[in-house]
Amino acid sequence: MRMLYFSFEYPPFFVGGLGTYAYEMARRFARRGHSVTVFAKNPGNVPTSDLEEGVEVHRPMTVDATDILPLIVPEDVKRWPSHAQQYFADAFIYNVLSSTKACNQLVKADQRQFDLIVAHDWISGIAGITCKKDLKRPFVFHLHSVEEGRVGDGSPTVKSLERLAARTAEAVVTVSYSMRDQLISLGYEERKIRVIYNGVDEKKYDPSAVKEEEVLGLRERLGVGTDPMILFVGRLSWVKGADTLVRAMPLILAEVPNAKLVLLGKGEQEKMLRDLIRQLGVEKSVVAEFQYVSERERILHYAAADVAVFPSKYEPFGIVATEAMSMGKPVVVGAKGISGFREQVIHQGPERCGAHVNPEDPYDIAKFTVELLKDEKLRRELGRNARKRVLEKFTFDQVADNTLKLYEAVLQNHFQ
Repeated sequence: MRMLYFSFEYPPFFVGGLGTYAYEMARRFARRGHSVTVFAKNPGNVPTSDLEEGVEVHRPMTVDATDILPLIVPEDVKRWPSHAQQYFADAFIYNVLSSTKACNQLVKADQRQFDLIVAHDWISGIAGITCKKDLKRPFVFHLHSVEEGRVGDGSPTVKSLERLAARTAEAVVTVSYSMRDQLISLGYEERKIRVIYNGVDEKKYDPSAVKEEEVLGLRERLGVGTDPMILFVGRLSWVKGADTLVRAMPLILAEVPNAKLVLLGKGEQEKMLRDLIRQLGVEKSVVAEFQYVSERERILHYAAADVAVFPSKYEPFGIVATEAMSMGKPVVVGAKGISGFREQVIHQGPERCGAHVNPEDPYDIAKFTVELLKDEKLRRELGRNARKRVLEKFTFDQVADNTLKLYEAVLQNHFQ
């Protein structure tokens, strides 16, 4: 199969989990003998075309188009903050340059042929739509989340892009049944929607691969020492719930006075969280690591933690929970509303690997976090179950196999 694959995020450029997902899928497809041509955003310091682990990668250089946005975009984008307008402009130019190069240079000039077009989220959907129209090839659109869940009611422009891409595509792939139900409720065509869970590299996220001295060294650097460690990893935005977790800390400390919370990530809530930590008087119990770290460093944080807590208010699929589970850690996860966590994390019975909580209730978060912090035997049991569940259900190899089956079915149906 010859794939034309659009993913705005791709190493070395990351915003969220999409870059990791696209990278892991593309190289696995290549290993299975498929031809994968990726178009991704250029962070400004890498070649515009390259061959990486059997994957052909094009990263066109973009230009700053924010000054022309008012002339070419709908009214709502004009009201976005300046950094968000810059992001939209980068995405728009990336899509135009990528689809133009794919259609005009690779196909028409170089006589290349592709069997399938793939695009991820609205951020790459424009390229998928335009290439389908120009190349007359089947198109698969991956929706990892939708605008309605990201930022309140969201942007009409982004919603329109998502819906147009879904209407144009032969198939829409999403990451959980919770997300599938949301798409149907929003009017997306049910017959097109397929669920393929996300995953993790279980060989990389393996607790046996981390040395004990490394774990102890990180705990010392963080100032945690031998105290119980709660870990949050994620974007510091309202939807991820770090603020509610911080509000739970006084309740947790009332039961486990030496507990430490480590917040790892960046986002628009940084100042608010610093202020909240100070207002609650928990400065000595919360370690604010407001930064991006390497994947190896993130794995080390998981290894060092006793409990991982992710109280997301909207989470179609939580990669961080899968990573923590693969590292043998029990997880406390938000399970209200649109929540793939409910499908990922078993919260009762002999295969229990964590707890489901109301992400808007600090008392609920505290209750189950305290339960795990106080019971080492339970933590170990749930951690073993968590690792087992990942191996059975959520590895990237399984994701790649299931995705390729869908792609092959789309091709077969298209050419019948």
